[in-house]
Amino acid sequence: MTNAQKVRTQYYPKDKQKEKTAANIIKVNTIDYSIFFVTILLVLIGVVMVFSASSSGIETGGDIFSYLKSQSFYALIGLGGMIFMAYLNYRYLIRIAPLAYVVSNILLLVVFFTGKEVSGARRWINIRGVSVQPSELAKIGLILMVALIISSNKDILKKWSGLFVCCAVVGVTTILAFLGSMSSAIIMAVIGFGIIFIASPHTLRFIIAGIGGVSSVVAYLVYAAANTDSFRGGRLMAWLDPFADPTGKGYQTVQSLYAIASGGWFGLGLGQSRQKTFIPEAHNDIIFSIVCEELGLAGAAIVILLFSILIWRGFKVAMNAPDTFGSLTAAGIVVTIAAQVIINIAVVTNTIPNTGVSLPFISSGGTALVVMMGMVGILLNISRYSRDG
Repeated sequence: MTNAQKVRTQYYPKDKQKEKTAANIIKVNTIDYSIFFVTILLVLIGVVMVFSASSSGIETGGDIFSYLKSQSFYALIGLGGMIFMAYLNYRYLIRIAPLAYVVSNILLLVVFFTGKEVSGARRWINIRGVSVQPSELAKIGLILMVALIISSNKDILKKWSGLFVCCAVVGVTTILAFLGSMSSAIIMAVIGFGIIFIASPHTLRFIIAGIGGVSSVVAYLVYAAANTDSFRGGRLMAWLDPFADPTGKGYQTVQSLYAIASGGWFGLGLGQSRQKTFIPEAHNDIIFSIVCEELGLAGAAIVILLFSILIWRGFKVAMNAPDTFGSLTAAGIVVTIAAQVIINIAVVTNTIPNTGVSLPFISSGGTALVVMMGMVGILLNISRYSRDG
């Protein structure tokens, strides 16, 4: 039995374990301020770095403040959403979990048919002049749905049939995300199976599933490598040897590595990046390379440390959540943040093949920033009902 399954709460007055656990459960009126302030600091770093990375004005027709204004605007909306979610009892989310899951999956399907293709992927749809990224909404929809299914059926993961049901829920969202973007599909799979792994009492099943998953990925990479003319095949070859085609498919990776190498220990100084004029869309997924160039290894280490604190405190909230739904929802949010940080930095340093995964709170992007801050708001809300200790 996992920690999530052991935790009971005052929300279930008929629970036989209530009397045993009531003494350890308190309702606090304050949020986890370490999570709050670390998130705010990361968002502020993101606003500054987006401005610095886009200050050349090359992509905005000379308007050096374009992305600064946009990122600041969405940061304020995200702040409002985070505070709102921090004080709206998270258990209300149980009611909307199925709707959020269905609607987000429908939007993923809409992206496939009507979304604009950029760099081999479809991620955005236009709603009344506003670009929306449904894959971001699908993350929270998937987290809530998987958490609801497992918390509503405490023994579901003890049987293979129950595991298949949970995997099917994750699989639907993953497949729909894959239709638009492979990177989005990877994140969906990591989120869903991450929650299932945390909740499951059976490790062997995941070892078997992991072997199957790794085998499938290897088979796909071999296939892609044999088809170098394809988009993903080209990215794979660029990862293996980016300097073999430094002005073509390996261009972004090469420029990113140049930026990281130029930063040294303490960087060239804020706003002094030279590679931002060469790296395509330096303010987006590749922004960590600009952080390294301008702030150096020391600045990059601070950013990584802030993410580490956020992830640590997030798992602390998940472990001390008053019920299974809260525990798994918190864990899913933390897994989302951790997965994106690891994948983004791995891509920027050419540790893994290039894929479009943004760096949470720092990369430019309205939908991603607002949704991620809203998810942190849910995490803060759960922290208000955590058990003592």
